[in-house]
Amino acid sequence: MKNLIGNKWLNASDGKTIDVINPATGVLIDTIPNSTLEDVDAAVIAAREGQKEWAKKPIHERGKILMNFAKLVEEEKDSLAQLLCQETGKPITEAIAEIANLQISVPAFVERAKHLYGEAIPAGQEIGQEKTIQITVQEPLGVVAAIIPFNFPCDLFGQKVPSALMMGNAVIVKPSTYNPLTLTKLVYLLIKAGVSIGAAEVLHGDGKTVGQGLAAHEGVDLVSLTGSTAAGMETMATCSKNLTHVMLELGGNDAFIFLEDGDMDLAVEETVWGRLYNTGQVCCASKRFLIHNSRKQEFIDRMVEKIKTLKQGNPMDPTTKIGCLINENAAIRVEEQVNQTVSEGAKIIIGGKRNGAFYEPTILDDVNETMEVAKDMEIFGPVISVIGFDDVEDAIRIANQSHYGLCGNVITKDMKKAFEVARKLEVGGAVINGSSFYRSFEMPFGGWKHSGIGNEGVLTTLKEMSHTKTIVLKNIL
Repeated sequence: MKNLIGNKWLNASDGKTIDVINPATGVLIDTIPNSTLEDVDAAVIAAREGQKEWAKKPIHERGKILMNFAKLVEEEKDSLAQLLCQETGKPITEAIAEIANLQISVPAFVERAKHLYGEAIPAGQEIGQEKTIQITVQEPLGVVAAIIPFNFPCDLFGQKVPSALMMGNAVIVKPSTYNPLTLTKLVYLLIKAGVSIGAAEVLHGDGKTVGQGLAAHEGVDLVSLTGSTAAGMETMATCSKNLTHVMLELGGNDAFIFLEDGDMDLAVEETVWGRLYNTGQVCCASKRFLIHNSRKQEFIDRMVEKIKTLKQGNPMDPTTKIGCLINENAAIRVEEQVNQTVSEGAKIIIGGKRNGAFYEPTILDDVNETMEVAKDMEIFGPVISVIGFDDVEDAIRIANQSHYGLCGNVITKDMKKAFEVARKLEVGGAVINGSSFYRSFEMPFGGWKHSGIGNEGVLTTLKEMSHTKTIVLKNIL
């Protein structure tokens, strides 16, 4: 795979490459350019030229082109899902679902943009404005750098790229170096669908050079980054030097609160979905399981029983429920975090073993609120850390002691209590009777505290991807 800069597919200017490895097998799939700052500059220059032509197209025409793109994705869905599975290590069933989600996100942003009307402030709304009318319009920002992580590359492509393009921006896609191939194919399909030359580009390479190079470039108008909190803080600091806009969706250590009267069948089902999906590599996954002490042992026993039924293995096998992590280093990191938590007094109930990039689904008991995992240690893997509590206020306090504030949830049959907990959680999204792993394309999604800045979703992104301009008709009446 190569970079797309303007209308040319190019290697890095110095010829250096990065290997893309299948994490489940260790087999080389392809190589990508390890781009330089010279490549970054060339991409931004081409994008600024391309944006001018793309912005001339009316919204209905941009929408038609993006719907053509969605049609091309549908035609290529099987090969795209297989590629995503191979380079990411997520089960093929999950890869199929992720590719299918583009049929939700693309039409949603197209229709929202076509119905994003301006507002009018009539004459006489305030003293002295009796003869003046004010109207608002949305204008493109210019060049958007979309920095996309490995865990849900196609879903996040669907959040960032169609919205940027519909608002008349050019977009430079910067994929993860671990699994960049599917996103490169998607950019190719954008061009095939009719997006103007330079308005959609893909630039490969390490985050320090390419990601920060885009953030530092005065020709970039917005950096939309989904990634770790550390990467977000570094990017925000870099962007501040040019007052470049940022949208940051960062890490999380979400609390799953189960009250005494909760539905245990639901809790087990939502734990499998909300913690083990994508082998636990989910920013808004439930990670700290705060279970009422009267039900804690029941929860653990039921989860052990359930985990034993889940097949972990070859991601290409449709019967596989749990795949591997993105690479062996990621699995080693999970292993180290589990070992640290055990050294602090926790106990492994099931799992706890690593084989290459595979890490077994693991339950940790005897976790208490003073341990790092109960605060800010985000384990990006299939680990269920169980913390007992007796009083709901203690559960809320433990949940809120983290510097993270992405999402959270509560399971209870008492709706009054559920709303009370949801309102008190210091998070961007609170789910009642479901895990914290919930993200529709329509909803505004974003975190509090160290979990991010801005909101991403059909309801909010188009405004984030554009300037609001007020046109004043002074003394028009």
